[in-house]
Amino acid sequence: MKEAAFIESLRGLATDAAARGLLDDAAVLQVGGEALILTHDMIVEGVHYRADDPPGDVAWKLVAVNLSDLAAKGARPMGVLLGYGLGGDDWDRAFAEGLATTLGAFGLPLLGGDTVAMPQGAPRALGMTAIGLGQARVPDRSGACTGDDLWVTGTIGDAGAGLRLLQTGEADPSDLVERYRQPRPRIDAGQALAPIVTAMMDVSDGLLIDAKRMATASRCRVSVALDAIPLSDALLALDGDGEAARLRAATAGDDYELLFAAPADAAEPLLALAERTGLPFTRIGRFAGGHGLEATAAGGAILLPETLGYEHRAGGAQPGD
Repeated sequence: MKEAAFIESLRGLATDAAARGLLDDAAVLQVGGEALILTHDMIVEGVHYRADDPPGDVAWKLVAVNLSDLAAKGARPMGVLLGYGLGGDDWDRAFAEGLATTLGAFGLPLLGGDTVAMPQGAPRALGMTAIGLGQARVPDRSGACTGDDLWVTGTIGDAGAGLRLLQTGEADPSDLVERYRQPRPRIDAGQALAPIVTAMMDVSDGLLIDAKRMATASRCRVSVALDAIPLSDALLALDGDGEAARLRAATAGDDYELLFAAPADAAEPLLALAERTGLPFTRIGRFAGGHGLEATAAGGAILLPETLGYEHRAGGAQPGD
């Protein structure tokens, strides 16, 4: 069963308004006039990280991917709960040390959690719940409107390139490997964007598949300009700037940048905000009536690849191998 089909089978259980119909990456629970933002992400050895990745980097990634979901809600992180599978070796100790460093870097407390013993030789599966406080308005995926522009923060495709380098036994350019092993959740940008955007989510499985998810949730059609997608100098030097390279970047995943919709007349304040935050915001597409996803290059529509990004499937390919 694919991830989307399994989530659909659970939708009837998620009847509380806080669940947002399971169409978002976080729950929004109203408690005493405050919006409590709850998210839970897991990472699995061989899927989300490589077995030879340093344990400290795995700890960083586990925290960062959860904080990225909070960032997409414009939330202020308050603390985390850890679910950990013990391997009974030095890796556990190194992970704990890395977790301490990571939580210190984000100024975040560990509030509790659970540990279990893993079967000998089993891949490690790690989970974390992150808790944050939302603002007066908490954006979701479903608010984009016809005529809105589609924007993204930072650069796209670096983490996917970093994984490819590691898979071939290379570690340079190190900037790309770091983007894969140590993603940077855009917490400050998310808090600044929340009052302005009509929809927002983080890019975890690939820009194209996540743009399509936003359009589907918003009951719109989205057109993405492939040649507008921001690529880093390191990625351009590695892969070039052709259509195939850009498609690979847009479907790679693990970017953890923010993807957001905003009215066309918000462009000027958004660019001013980007200058204040020091993080580039790039307009890459537009929403229209209809449904689905279109990608363009040089102003013309292009054939979409069969795979728009990563989707979990039981027994499927393991991209982190």
